[in-house]
Amino acid sequence: MNPIQRVIGVDFSGAKLAGQNIWVAQVAIDGDRLNLESLDSLETLCGTSERAGALAWLVEFIREQQDTLVAIDFPFGLPVELGWRTWPEQLGAVATWAEGANEFGRECVRRARLLGDKMHIRRQTDQETKTPFDCYHYRIIYQTFHGMRDVMLPLAKEPRVAVAPFSPATKLTEVVVVEACPGSSLKRWKLPHNNYKQPTGGELTDKRVATRQTLMRFLKSRVELTRSQQSKMMLNPGGDAFDSVIAAVGSLEAFLNSDLSHDVNHARYPYEGKVYS
Repeated sequence: MNPIQRVIGVDFSGAKLAGQNIWVAQVAIDGDRLNLESLDSLETLCGTSERAGALAWLVEFIREQQDTLVAIDFPFGLPVELGWRTWPEQLGAVATWAEGANEFGRECVRRARLLGDKMHIRRQTDQETKTPFDCYHYRIIYQTFHGMRDVMLPLAKEPRVAVAPFSPATKLTEVVVVEACPGSSLKRWKLPHNNYKQPTGGELTDKRVATRQTLMRFLKSRVELTRSQQSKMMLNPGGDAFDSVIAAVGSLEAFLNSDLSHDVNHARYPYEGKVYS
């Protein structure tokens, strides 16, 4: 693969109208400088908010990239303790599951309970990067299920795409896709990771405005943002625009600082995933 020229941060959603909540930040890399080229909701980019159509468009968009790192905010894999021991087995499980995301989460809980009293098992990477939830928690299972089934499954078959750490980059690779977690990046940077989202809408509370201003000052030290982009980030109620930029910047740093040969040969990462944040 050629050197990475750009990074795309995707704040993901598995909701029925996923296109409304998925935001895409496209960042150009110019030496040590980062420049936010565009910041849009997926609905704006593809013209639909409906989940199936929006996610299909996202897959094709990723396939078309060149010399690009794509950082997406959803769990790419499941803890091996649940019984699906390899990533292809996990993708096969979600591909053939017919009862929907919520019931798949219940199946994960059932499998966990067979091992003891613990309902929720965190992957090693979740523990290391302090992700807010395990990957089949009810608050995230729609992201996990639809991300794995509708995004990872088709991308895993694409020879131009390497999904780290499940598949190493080759000479054919044009795109590397990594799992992001904006909250984990904020924790690593020792920045506030709560009280900047207001998904209910309305005028932002003073606390959320103050937190967003803190995050904005930090991001401006890492990536060039226009006033229009800053305004778009500040006004987006759910914080999805912020998260897409954080995903891009945080995952690029983590990816460039990672030992990729170590990751693909790790005891757990190639089977359940690694968060690059």
